[in-house]
Amino acid sequence: MKAWTKSVRLALAAALAGTALLAGCSGGKSESGASGAEGVNSKYTVVDVYKTHLGKGKLPKSDDAHVQYVAEKTGVLYNLVTTSSGGDPVESMNVMIASGDLPDILRPVGGVEQTLISQGGALALDDLLPKYAPHVWERIPQEAWDIVRAASEDGKIYYVPKIYMIPERAPMIRQDWLDKLGLEMPQTQEDYVNVLTAFLNEDPNGNGTKDELPTTGREFGTWMDHLFGMYGVAMWEGKPEWDIYDGKLQYAGVTPNMKAAVQFARELYEQKLLDSETFLNKGEIWTAKINNNLVGSWYHLPANLKDKIAAIQTLAPDVQIAGMPMPKVEGYEGFVTQKSVGEPEWLIPKVSEDKAEASLKLLDFFYDPANAEFVRFGIEGVQHEVVNGKKQLLPADDNKPIGLGMLNYNTKETMDERIEQTFPEDQVQMIKDIFETATADARRIAGDGMPASVYEGYPDIQSHKLFQEYLSKIVIGEWPIEKFDEFVDRWNKSGGEEVTKRAQAWYDKVKSYQK
Repeated sequence: MKAWTKSVRLALAAALAGTALLAGCSGGKSESGASGAEGVNSKYTVVDVYKTHLGKGKLPKSDDAHVQYVAEKTGVLYNLVTTSSGGDPVESMNVMIASGDLPDILRPVGGVEQTLISQGGALALDDLLPKYAPHVWERIPQEAWDIVRAASEDGKIYYVPKIYMIPERAPMIRQDWLDKLGLEMPQTQEDYVNVLTAFLNEDPNGNGTKDELPTTGREFGTWMDHLFGMYGVAMWEGKPEWDIYDGKLQYAGVTPNMKAAVQFARELYEQKLLDSETFLNKGEIWTAKINNNLVGSWYHLPANLKDKIAAIQTLAPDVQIAGMPMPKVEGYEGFVTQKSVGEPEWLIPKVSEDKAEASLKLLDFFYDPANAEFVRFGIEGVQHEVVNGKKQLLPADDNKPIGLGMLNYNTKETMDERIEQTFPEDQVQMIKDIFETATADARRIAGDGMPASVYEGYPDIQSHKLFQEYLSKIVIGEWPIEKFDEFVDRWNKSGGEEVTKRAQAWYDKVKSYQK
């Protein structure tokens, strides 16, 4: 492996010139960060933390109460930076790599961690984690560390993985619509089609316009994984994953299971049971349809239902959402795809080695169970309020500073706590029940934690571009289902066979660590 050379950095920086980097940044540092904090807070070590997808809120300054509390406990003053509004996180990270101007610790996205690892730009953490982040080291199971080691050629740990021991995603359905129409929870595919047909024809939202969308997805065919899961297809937000089919590790997108699932989605589309704008729906449009009391069945994150329920209640005060068991299809073993370990969560760039001790101490603060209450609730009056002696999280607000969160470690117990702390009391059991239903159907896939490096040299396969083209055109009826066989052939010839060999080699390596 080799480090980035100056010429490579300059070439990439020039190629990506103009790409937005970090909100409020100058030279990779935010206005609230190291440039102004060192003098005022010289007793602390300043650590730049890069995260994407922060949600509502503004970046905190160095004198923010949350920042100062963490600094007092750790000796580390965190400086939160992010992609500027409208910027692409992966491009922003590539610009940082190209320029050599990297934060001290970052959450990688889009396979950026493999770029850094392969080019010698990531710091090995094997010896540092037990010393400076013992709670991180101890709480993450050995199985996860084995998967992380298998992601590098030298078998070292270059990133801290996220841990999610319960399914994050679930098929959901409007229980109040079922009740209004006198329908039972669907158990089979035939039941599900009958329910969707009733949603389409019988005005369950009661607005008299019959504008209901029985089920829906988003552009590129994402977020309708339940339509594939019933056929035993490993899917993650609409992108095929890797699992065992016919006794060997395969890309789910080219399996007979996928062909059958695509045919089913096509039939739903023809019958107007699948939203006709599925392949046009951007995230905000898709969300608005659910929030406007129009969608009967969808696939998403139960933990994020609070805002959706609040919006739907303005139109349907008695809204009830239930987890839908994966409908059974004869000849297939359906499941909810679960990815629990191995996905990269935190990485320290090699160029930030001098801040590694401080970065890991900061990370360890969030993993320390003794700090769990602060990590969850933050500062009173900013992140939470106290009502009848009980802390309640406040809604996110663009005018309030965001409190850094670095813990991504979820079990049934931690999720139950989160639900109880986040949702109104009358919704808590409903959300727990959704997770319980999804958990009963969930199965961890064999490709859990597979590194993006298996796709090196084959960007179209990594982006699922070819799959998405065939999926969309077959489902909307532009192409016949027979074209799926052409897709499989093209996928294999355009690099799929090589990627499959690499995936198998990774899988074998993981198994060797686990012996």
